[in-house]
Amino acid sequence: MEVSKEQFRAERLYLMSLSVAKSMLKKGVISEDEYSEIDTILLKKYRPTLGTLLAGKPLI
Repeated sequence: MEVSKEQFRAERLYLMSLSVAKSMLKKGVISEDEYSEIDTILLKKYRPTLGTLLAGKPLI
């Protein structure tokens, strides 16, 4: 599967944005529910190809 520049950009922006939200969650700035809501919004906004496979699943 070949990934276009635009798909790669969307993937990168999604993961970077989610990383910020994850950091906020770990620091207690946002709740689990708010994190889930942010993830849903980011998925709709960026429509990442690979991100949807990992959405909602812990990476560790």
